[in-house]
Amino acid sequence: MTSTATPPGLARFNALEEHAAHTALLEVCASTAWARRLLAARPYAEPDALYAESDTAMAALTEADLAEAMAGHPPIGRPRPGDPTSAREQRGMAGATDELRAEMLELNLAYQERFGHVFLICATGRTAEEMRDAVRERLGNAPEKEREILRTELGKINRIRLTRLVEEDRLA
Repeated sequence: MTSTATPPGLARFNALEEHAAHTALLEVCASTAWARRLLAARPYAEPDALYAESDTAMAALTEADLAEAMAGHPPIGRPRPGDPTSAREQRGMAGATDELRAEMLELNLAYQERFGHVFLICATGRTAEEMRDAVRERLGNAPEKEREILRTELGKINRIRLTRLVEEDRLA
């Protein structure tokens, strides 16, 4: 027997006062345009509807919106102090050697100099070596290709964070 009831975490998200829901969404993605679009489509009957709206909103982000979203992400290997989300997502860097950490710092700086923004990758489940290899590879991309990759990676990050928000029953 299949239930059509809205999952409890999603029901709580739907019921949040607008300001609280907006704040929760900005913790998922720092783009105000993305958060406003997801707010405007509430309530969601199921998580897949929320994820689909997130994907649609991600595709519609302007360059300025993407820059705003990326500003919410610390460099790989340097999660913000007191930010459990970044620390959890970058867990693969936890066991990195000092040499690998120094190399990531250099690569992050080279990437930022080339593209004008932080290197963004969905780090969840990746090792330090995989992230290093990805930034090395992506340094050679044309800016247009890199923007496409950024949008995809940001979409993956948003999906993971939205899942935690509405499916893991984490709203207070």
